[in-house]
Amino acid sequence: MKGIILAGGNGTRLYPITKSLSKQLLPIYDKPMIYYPLSTIMLAGIREILIISNPEYIDMYKRLLNDGSHLGLKIDYEIQEKPRGLADALNVGEDFIGKDSVCLILGDNVFYGQGFGPKLQKASEVERGAVIFGYYVTNPSEFGVVEFDEQGNVLSLEEKPSKPKSNYAIPGLYFYDNSVIEKAKNLKPSARGELEITDLNREYLKEQQLRIELLGRGFAWLDTGTYDGLANAADFVRTIQKRTGLYIACLEEIAYRNKWITKEELIKLGKEYEKTEYGQYILRFASDMN
Repeated sequence: MKGIILAGGNGTRLYPITKSLSKQLLPIYDKPMIYYPLSTIMLAGIREILIISNPEYIDMYKRLLNDGSHLGLKIDYEIQEKPRGLADALNVGEDFIGKDSVCLILGDNVFYGQGFGPKLQKASEVERGAVIFGYYVTNPSEFGVVEFDEQGNVLSLEEKPSKPKSNYAIPGLYFYDNSVIEKAKNLKPSARGELEITDLNREYLKEQQLRIELLGRGFAWLDTGTYDGLANAADFVRTIQKRTGLYIACLEEIAYRNKWITKEELIKLGKEYEKTEYGQYILRFASDMN
């Protein structure tokens, strides 16, 4: 399986701070926002990753992450000339996907919770169909909403409905088999001129090949597309890290735990940031791995 991070768009809800900077490069406490979706893909065991962004920002991501080899990854980059909807990421990434299945994650989604890794690894094993996630919210009208029965069978999908059929929102994390390439090609633009991810998921629903995984009370899903969302996410990450001493979205730690880099490589990466608490955490973690 391969992974795609969609880090495009204009970030207009965060103007003026995103007038000259990609939203996914903004900090969430002590890391760039893109570290969080990247860590999710890494937790799923995915090593081949495509980052899609606007023409004016793509070189910034290359400077930040290079080719990913320092983390045991292979990172490629593609330009999305203009926002055409979330599902368009599958069209932009068609050559990258090739004959593989794919995980698509939005660059502004932050997930945290015990047991998340095993859930991701299970979803990444999809050979036929698609896997989406459901997260209970009090304001479902602001999201894509999924309705399902007691057996977990998806019954309907709605985009920001005025009268939601459930309280379960669909976070920006999707696992697809290879048929997603043709499905994405055949999508028609919506009334707002975009290729909608909900329409793509409905194609799997029509084939009865759409499965849902619920993220329960022990999980946090944070949307960082507004000022309050950014501040809340930073407060959340800071609180967890200070309280537990364990870091969220530490790419170097995940790479080492996945056995993608050696201890010597881990220490070298930690020394690069040794004047920061982030780098000190990496070095402390390395010293504990005896």
